[in-house]
Amino acid sequence: MEAPEVPTEHLNEAIEHQAKHSKASWTMGVALSSALLAGLAAVCSLLAGHHSNEAMIEQIQSSDKWAFYQAKGIKAAVLGSKIELLEAEGKPVSPKDRDKLLAYKKDQDDISAEAKEKEEGSKDHLRRHVVFSRGVTLFQIAIAVGAISALTQRKSFWFVSLAFGLLGIGFLVQGSLAR
Repeated sequence: MEAPEVPTEHLNEAIEHQAKHSKASWTMGVALSSALLAGLAAVCSLLAGHHSNEAMIEQIQSSDKWAFYQAKGIKAAVLGSKIELLEAEGKPVSPKDRDKLLAYKKDQDDISAEAKEKEEGSKDHLRRHVVFSRGVTLFQIAIAVGAISALTQRKSFWFVSLAFGLLGIGFLVQGSLAR
């Protein structure tokens, strides 16, 4: 999974240009808030990408554990068949073989627990990735609305931009605090 892109450079340039040539003093606030939102979007994007990668790694590790679990199961089945054949022929079964069969079963239980733990870790990272991705989206919307406010000279749009930015910050905090 890739980190969400934040293609807002051209919007920041347009806002700065408008702020420099505008007679309205609040447009400098739009430029500054948009720059801050762009920084927060970059952080949020980085965290979203990190959790996406971690989710994938943990899922791969879980798959590896399940393959190991199956290998132990095959070994246990082969050994179990050997024991059954020996018993059917009335031959003695080595206590070492019986102990090994029990060890395979115990190993499978341990491996299963590890695999399930990795699956849960993967799901947790994926949930956090989604939260951070939502934050990135809101920051991008906030920057775009900020650009609209500067270009149209409508201060009310700047407040809408700030509201979207606050929602983005909310997702950034939520993703950071989630466990």
